[in-house]
Amino acid sequence: MAGHSQFKNIMHRKGAQDIRRARQFAKLIREITVSAKQGLPDPAANPRLRAACAAARQSNMPRDTIERAIKKAAGVGGSEDYVEVRYEGYGPAGIAIIVEALTDNRNRTASDVRTAFSKHGGSLGESNSVSFMFDRIGLVRYPAAAASADAMLEAAIEAGADDVLSSPDGHEVICAIDEFFAVRDALEQRFGEPETAKLDWRPTTTTTLDEDAARAVLKLIDALDDSDDVQNVYANFEIPEAVMQALDA
Repeated sequence: MAGHSQFKNIMHRKGAQDIRRARQFAKLIREITVSAKQGLPDPAANPRLRAACAAARQSNMPRDTIERAIKKAAGVGGSEDYVEVRYEGYGPAGIAIIVEALTDNRNRTASDVRTAFSKHGGSLGESNSVSFMFDRIGLVRYPAAAASADAMLEAAIEAGADDVLSSPDGHEVICAIDEFFAVRDALEQRFGEPETAKLDWRPTTTTTLDEDAARAVLKLIDALDDSDDVQNVYANFEIPEAVMQALDA
C-alpha cells in the first residue's frame, strides 16, 4: 500500500481540523453535475453519476441535495459548463503532484493552482511532467467486514480485477481503468455498495518525508485543496507515523 497511507493520514489530520462541510459538498455537487451532464441523469444508467452519488452519500450529503443537483444538471441552461483539467508539478522535497479540477474558468483555476505551488515551495510543470511516475488505476474499497480476504480476492479476479490488497483496515481492489465499471458493478452485486469506487493515480515509487518536509508538503496540499475548483490531489510521498504524531502535537 505504498503511496496510499499518506492520504489516510491527511484525511485524519484534516478531520481533526474540522474541514468545512460546505466546501466538500460543493466539490461533490460539481462532480454530480458534470457526471449528469455528460451522460444520462439516471444513476442506474450512468456509471460515473452512480459513483458520484455514492461518494456523496458516504459524505452524508442529504438525498434531496443529491437529487436537486441531478435535476439542475439535466435542466436546459440551468447549470454551469464545467470542464475537466489536470495540472502537474513538483512540491517541496521534489515530490510529484497531480491536481485534478472541474472548472468553468480555466484562467482562474490555473492562476489559483500556480499561486498555491509558488507560495508553498513548489513549481507548476507542463502536462505529463510527473504523471509518468504514477499508474492510472481503478480502485474499489470495501471495509474488512465485507468479506474475508480469500472471498474478496476470488470475487475480484472473477470480475476482472488485477489485484486485491487486504488488511485489517479493509480491502482495496485494483483494476485497469477500462475494467473499472465492470469490476465495481460485479463486486457491488455480491458485497453491496463499496466505501469508495473511483479512478485513482497510484505512485509507482514514494519519497519518505521528515518533519520539516512533511509540514511544507501538507501546507501545499491544503492550499491546493482549499480551491473550490480542485477535486483531487495526488502525490508520491509517505509520512511515517512518528512524524505525523509530531505534526499533530
